[in-house]
Amino acid sequence: MPSFPVRPLMSAPLLSLALVLLPVMALPVAHAADMPTTPVENARIDDFAVGKKAIEAKNWALAASSFSKVVAQNPQNADAYNLLGYSNRWLGKYDEAFAAYNKALALDPRHKGALEYSGMGYLKVGQKAQAEAQLAKLQAICAQCEETTDLAKAIAAYKPAQ
Repeated sequence: MPSFPVRPLMSAPLLSLALVLLPVMALPVAHAADMPTTPVENARIDDFAVGKKAIEAKNWALAASSFSKVVAQNPQNADAYNLLGYSNRWLGKYDEAFAAYNKALALDPRHKGALEYSGMGYLKVGQKAQAEAQLAKLQAICAQCEETTDLAKAIAAYKPAQ
């Protein structure tokens, strides 16, 4: 036994609190991959920014590659899935495009971009009824939004391939 007085490091109530909180603090913290993203957060993701620039340059292969990397790192990123679908649609990879749009819409059923772009894709593959269904969803969400008016104009101008 030491020859000097020993003071406890913690009082009994504080020690009890620490013992209760210790297991909670040891729980894994949610990773960014488990969280939905916002446009501001997307701007901070290097591959997302590269993909956006590739779209502006109409470099669809680079855009698709970049957004594939984003969704691999953050599978909850509906915006990245939407732009992956958009890029694949421009590459003529419609199955991959629709898979990406469907994933975006599974994450966010009110994603106006994914509804518009998938509707445009349906027109490209001659499925006007599906495009009209996407338009109906957009109209229910925001009748006057740009995505709604753009898809409505595309449907009105649609002429089936001969």
